[in-house]
Amino acid sequence: MIDITHKITTLRIATAQAIVKVSKMDTITAIENGAVPKGNVFAMSKAAGLLGVKKTPELLPDCHPMPIESTSINYEIKGLEIFIKVEVKTIYKTGVEVEAMHGASVVALNMYDMLKPIDKGIEINNIKLLSKKGGKSDYNDKFTKNIMTGVVVCSDTVSKGLKDDKAGKVIHEQLINLGLSKIDYSVIADEPKEIENIIQISKEKGTQLLIFTGGTGLSVRDVTPETIKPLLDREIPGIAEYIRNYGQQRMPYAFLSRSIAGTIGGMLVITLPGSTGGAKESMDALFPYVMHAFKVLRGERHD
Repeated sequence: MIDITHKITTLRIATAQAIVKVSKMDTITAIENGAVPKGNVFAMSKAAGLLGVKKTPELLPDCHPMPIESTSINYEIKGLEIFIKVEVKTIYKTGVEVEAMHGASVVALNMYDMLKPIDKGIEINNIKLLSKKGGKSDYNDKFTKNIMTGVVVCSDTVSKGLKDDKAGKVIHEQLINLGLSKIDYSVIADEPKEIENIIQISKEKGTQLLIFTGGTGLSVRDVTPETIKPLLDREIPGIAEYIRNYGQQRMPYAFLSRSIAGTIGGMLVITLPGSTGGAKESMDALFPYVMHAFKVLRGERHD
């Protein structure tokens, strides 16, 4: 199975369809009148579909076991065709498209099995995904890519050339992967004056998103939060809280990070840990979802 440990937990919904086509109207009449010898076709097929959804990872080797928190199965008869619609919901790290399609397939197969004694011409058609939502792809295209961004590495050792920067490059790479192209990159020492100066320069350039990495730990030289906090017009505590929560699920020291976030004018400022792993995990946690902040800052309606 693919690694999904970097993904965040969201509400995932998938809807799938299958169509069972019978060969004569008498079959439809028998279903509607409860006259099929093997029993109630709709009720038994729904039960089979529920089991099919739950057992998907037992039968398909690359599907992750997950909590299935809702499954609905509905039918619509149109002439000789029975339209089966299966909707599956979960709050998890990966989607339920396969579970929904598998459920629809099992419903259709159970109908076939129940109806074959009275109809030899049954067909199963159009098993397909109708819709899905809740994954990262739903959010990637909901923000403008034309955002001026700055990445600032706060590190005494990197600024002196004693160590190569990795965290800043990870952040830069992930921003590129999001489709952002206007990205400035700077390396400064852990000095309040340098931090204040880069913020002022960024404001004058019209930077809209400024990401600091480093200076959020417990060392006496870690002064990024103390320097930035008084400059904020508004703090956004939820951003830093989520960084720590996401990190804490992956390693036990994440709660020691003192990251903060907020706005300075129209610029969103976020401070991330200086370790490569901490920076990457923070980016995984926040993006692209945090980009919704720019709609709010512009006064646009919430989606």
